[in-house]
Amino acid sequence: MDDFERLTAADVELMQDLAQRVTAVRPDLVNSDASLGELAWIWGKGHAREGGSWVRRLWFSGDVLVAWGWVALPHRVSRGDGSVKDVTGAALTYQVHPDHRELVDEVIDWYDAVAAGVERTVVPSAADEYALGRWAAHGYGTDPAALGDTGSWTQLNRRDLDDVARPALPDGFRFRTADEAGPRAAVRAHVDAWAPSTYTAEGYEGVRRTPPYRGDLHVLVEAPDGTVAASTIMWLDVVNRTAQFEPVGTHPDHRRRGLGTAMLLHGMRLAREAGADHMTVACLGAPGHARARGLYYGVGFREFTRDAPLIKSRGGIG
Repeated sequence: MDDFERLTAADVELMQDLAQRVTAVRPDLVNSDASLGELAWIWGKGHAREGGSWVRRLWFSGDVLVAWGWVALPHRVSRGDGSVKDVTGAALTYQVHPDHRELVDEVIDWYDAVAAGVERTVVPSAADEYALGRWAAHGYGTDPAALGDTGSWTQLNRRDLDDVARPALPDGFRFRTADEAGPRAAVRAHVDAWAPSTYTAEGYEGVRRTPPYRGDLHVLVEAPDGTVAASTIMWLDVVNRTAQFEPVGTHPDHRRRGLGTAMLLHGMRLAREAGADHMTVACLGAPGHARARGLYYGVGFREFTRDAPLIKSRGGIG
């Protein structure tokens, strides 16, 4: 197999299937950005603009995918405000089924070959002791950017949906879905919440076309003046009866008004009606990033697992 094949929509669906199978047996081993919903969100919004820098490799046992690696090579990112950012290193997202953990070494060797000569980062689950040992053996160490009170590591939070409080919005605000509000409102909501953003109408079209996106599980909060004040997408995994919030954002002019809390509660009730019995959401986990974590803890989420960011300099082993 060509080690430099471009990632395709068909590949992503195979990768999502592996995410569901790992979730069924060891959900704590699902790596950062390798869940069903994260794969859909990252691929959907980014492949039209950044897909030229994405390469992948797939490993099969018979006809069944058991491991994959997806590398973002150095590239330039253009934001909606006209600014640009040059990404000079490589970043790997990967997943290996726990029954085939010996493939971790093949994933590492492939990554080192594909991204030779540049700084390499990867974010495995902190619960995967075997994988962490193999990465260390290949010369990867803790990423300094993950250290300290403002480190860039993330935690995955989880809660069940047995008892979800009824949401309460301020007077004049209302819940809408992306199906109701339309693409323009859905895009504007994200761009306003995450400025400066790379999100575009083209990116949203990619998201809409990527399973398991559902417009009725894409929730918006509309202000009295018609501004979309907050938004989130829920990605439903019908096999494991779980759903994930990704992304979650609020317009800067409407923060600290309880909109995020109300939207999350409303979203969880919708996810439960759609068949989910528990919910997940990721956030930055370091002490200096308390705001989002406080929002999620306030509606019943608690840490389930966390990632372990690793790095290898361009002068490292391999």
